[in-house]
Order: sequence, then C-alpha cells, then structure tokens
Amino acid sequence: MADKSSANTYWAANTRIILISLAIWFVCSFGLGIILRPMLMGISIGGADLGFWFAQNGSIYVFLVLIFAYAAKMNKLDREHGVEE
Repeated sequence: MADKSSANTYWAANTRIILISLAIWFVCSFGLGIILRPMLMGISIGGADLGFWFAQNGSIYVFLVLIFAYAAKMNKLDREHGVEE
C-alpha cells in the first residue's frame, strides 16, 4: 500500500467487517439467547427450546462460523490491497 488513502480504505473496510461480525454475534448470543428467549420457547431443537439452545450452543457455533468468515473476508481484502502474506 503506497499511499495513505489506500491504507485508510483498507482499515475502514477491516473495521466494517469487524463491526458487522460483532453485531451478528451480539444478536445471536445476547438477542436470541437472552432478550428473545421467551418468544423462542415454543420452538424445540434436540429437546431444548431454541432460546436455551442459542444461549448454550448457538452463539458458540455462530462465533466459530464468524471466525472462518472473517479469515476469508480478510484474505480477500488483503489481496485487493496488495498486502497478502
């Protein structure tokens, strides 16, 4: 990255990806597992209601998916800006 505007564009894109990932994780862990849990009590997954499942398992699975999605997005962003390893 030769110029400062390219570096600013790179970090703005990186920050956007991070904020979107955090928002998704927040909605899945706090939103579905705590706030919306009473509304999800009628839906059953593996013998437990969906809200409990998100609080115990779903947020962890979403976090793992977000890790791999973030790595893929950052690899693409690195290639676009010429800073790949």
